[in-house]
Amino acid sequence: MDVKEMRNAHKKLVERPYEWKPLHRGYTDKILYINLSNNEIKEKEVPALMKEKFIGGRGYGLKLLWDATKPDTQWDDPENEINISSGPIGGITQYSGTGKSICVSISPQTGSVMDSNVGGFFGPYLKFTGFDALELQGKAEKDVIIYIDGINHNVEISEAPLEPKDSHELAEILTEMYAENEKDKKNVAVVSSGAAAGHSLIGMLNFSFYDSKRKLVRLKQAGRGGIGTVFRNKKVKAIVAKIPGVKGNLNNVADLGAIMERGKRFNKEMRELDDSQAEMRTKGTAHLVNIMNDYDLLPVDNYKFGSHPEADAIHSEVWKERFTQGIPDGCWIGCNMSCAKGVDNYELRTGPYKDQKVIVDGPEYENAGGLGSNCGIFNPDYILEANFYCDTYGICTITWGTTVAFIMECYENGILNEELTGGLKMNFGNADSAMELMHQLARGEGFGLIAGMGVRKMKNMFIEKGWGDAEFLFDIAMENKGLEYSEYVSKESLAQQGGFALTNKGPQHDEAWLIFMDMVNNQIPTFEDKAEALHYFPMFRTWFGLVGLCKLPWNDVEPANNAEQDEPEKVPEHVDNYVTLFKGVTGQDFDKHEMIRQSERVYNFQRIFNLRRGFGTREHDRQPFRAAGPVTIEEYESRADRYDKQLKDTIKEDPEGKSTEEKMKILRKYREEQYEKLVDAVYMRRGWTKNGVPKISHLKKLGMDLPELIEIVKDHQED
Repeated sequence: MDVKEMRNAHKKLVERPYEWKPLHRGYTDKILYINLSNNEIKEKEVPALMKEKFIGGRGYGLKLLWDATKPDTQWDDPENEINISSGPIGGITQYSGTGKSICVSISPQTGSVMDSNVGGFFGPYLKFTGFDALELQGKAEKDVIIYIDGINHNVEISEAPLEPKDSHELAEILTEMYAENEKDKKNVAVVSSGAAAGHSLIGMLNFSFYDSKRKLVRLKQAGRGGIGTVFRNKKVKAIVAKIPGVKGNLNNVADLGAIMERGKRFNKEMRELDDSQAEMRTKGTAHLVNIMNDYDLLPVDNYKFGSHPEADAIHSEVWKERFTQGIPDGCWIGCNMSCAKGVDNYELRTGPYKDQKVIVDGPEYENAGGLGSNCGIFNPDYILEANFYCDTYGICTITWGTTVAFIMECYENGILNEELTGGLKMNFGNADSAMELMHQLARGEGFGLIAGMGVRKMKNMFIEKGWGDAEFLFDIAMENKGLEYSEYVSKESLAQQGGFALTNKGPQHDEAWLIFMDMVNNQIPTFEDKAEALHYFPMFRTWFGLVGLCKLPWNDVEPANNAEQDEPEKVPEHVDNYVTLFKGVTGQDFDKHEMIRQSERVYNFQRIFNLRRGFGTREHDRQPFRAAGPVTIEEYESRADRYDKQLKDTIKEDPEGKSTEEKMKILRKYREEQYEKLVDAVYMRRGWTKNGVPKISHLKKLGMDLPELIEIVKDHQED
C-alpha cells in the first residue's frame, strides 16, 4: 500500500483555521487546545500570571494539566491531558541544545504528574506554527492524526485507519505524506508512539527529526512515565506539524548579537575540547559506559554490582566503531554537540522487521547500561536490536531495561519460573528470551503483558500472589514513586540516592547527577553540603525544561579554565551563557539567582500537584534498599573489603568474627539512618516541612502563595 492510498483513506473529522502571528521575544502567547472527545479545536490566550510564574515548557504543561483535571482524575480518563511545550529559548539556532520540549501528563505508572523531555523538531515547529503549547484532551473513537499546518494556518483531525503504528515506519510515511518533495521533508515533524504502547503502561513518545545527510527520518524519545500509553489510549496515531522553513530569527529575539556571540564561543569549545573531554561528537552519551564501569557505577544484574569483566564488549570504543562518523548528528538545527549518534544499515535478526536494514538511533549510555549490563547481557548486537525495537514499539528503554532486570532477578530467585513466564527462561544474560519478551508485549500477549505493567505493579502482583517474600521484593524492585530507576548504581553515593528518590516524578537522572561530586571528589561531605547540592542542581536543571534547552551542552564540554573557577561543578561560564540567552531572547532583566527562583516556583508547584493527587509526602520518597546498599550475601561478599572497612572505620563496628548476615544488618541500619538524615536536611533546605510539604512561608518568599496552592498545603503545615 502506498502513501497516496493511506492519505486517501483519511476521513476528516474537523478542520479549523487559526490566526497566525509571529513570535515576539520567544513567545506567541497562544495555546492550541484540542479535545478529541468532541473534536473541539480552539486558540487560548496565555494568561499574564501563567507567563510570569510558569515561564514555558514544563511550567506551562503543569499549569494547564492542573486547571484541566481533578484530584482523582485517572490516567485513562478523557479529561487527562498530554501537554507539549518548549519555552522561550526553544527553537533558536544560534546556540547548541535549543530544540527541547517537555511533555506533561498524569502517568499510568505513578498515578501522579509526569514530565518527560525530548529533542527533535516538533517542539520548535509547534512554536513556529504559532503556539507556545499544545493542550490535548479527550479521547477519539478511532485512530486519528492531528495535522497542524503552519503554512496555511489550519488544524485538522482525521481518522487514519491504514497507517502502521510503529514509529520508524509511521514517521517516514507521514513525513513523505505531508511534504511536497524531498527538500520539504525537513519542514515536517511527527509525534508518534508504537504497538507496545497500546498494550502496556510504559509507552513513550517519539519526536521525529529529518536527517538531510542520510535522507532519513530519525527519532528522539520522551521516554519516562508512560505518556505514550496515554497517547495511544486517546487513540492518537500521530501529531504532525509543518512549517515553511527555519530561518535565522523566528523567535524575534531582543538581542540576537549577544546570543550569537555566546553561540560562537561555545562552538569553539566543542571544536577544541570535545575530543579530550566527553567525545560527544563521536560517541554521544555512550562514552559513559567504560567510565561508569571503571568507577563501579555501571548497573549489572539489577543493580547488584557496579562493574563486570565483560563490560569491554560494550565499551565506548565499540560504539564509536559502530556509529556512522563525520555526519552532523544534532537533533535540532544549529546544535554543534552532534550527540544523536546512529548505527546505519543495521540488519535486524528478530521480530516483524527481521532481515530489514534500519538506522538505530543510539544507543545512548542509558540503553547500553539498561538493556545490556543491567540484564547481564554484554552483546552489542542485542543492545542495538533491543534499542531499535523499544523505539519503534514505543517503549521507554530505561523502564524496559530496569523492568527486565527485575524479572531476571525474580526468575533466578525462584519467584518466577518457566511455568509463570510461559516458557521463557528469564535468567541474567538470556538475550533471546529478553528479546522475545519485548515482541510478546508488542503483540499484546504472554508474559510480555505482565512485563508491560512496570516494576511497581509487577512487584505488588507477585506479593499478592504469594510468589516471593515481600521484604525481598521491595528491596530489589528498583522503582520509586512507581518510576523505574535510570542506569546508575547509587549505593556508595548518599547524595545520588537523594538525587533519585527525592525527585518529584521519580528516579530520573535529569534532576541531579551528583555521584562524582559526592563519591569520587568528596566535594559535598556534610549533610548540609549534600542538601545544598540537592537544592541547587535540581532547580538549575528544572530551568532547562522551562525554557527549551538540552542539559548536555551545560557540562558535557567545559571551558578549558573551568577547574580554576569558583564552584567549577556549576560550570559558571556556561551558566552565564544561559543568563545571556534568556536576556537576549526575552529582553527581561534576569540573573543566575532569578534562574533558580523561576525553577523553584515550578518545582514547588509540581510538589503540591503531587500532594493534591495523594502523593508528595515523605513516605513517597522512600527508596528501595538496593539503591542504598547490598541486599544479598552475594552483593556484600563481592565488595567485602569495602564494606568491612566501612564497618570498622565509619560505623566503628569490628567486622571480625561476624557473619555476613550480621554485618549486612549493621550496615543496613546505618545507611537507612543516613538516608533519613539526608531527607531531613534536604527538606529543610528546600523550605519544606519534615513531611516534605512546601511551607506557606516559603511559597510566600517565592511569590507562589497562590490561593489554590495554599488551600492544598495549609493542613500539612508544622505547628
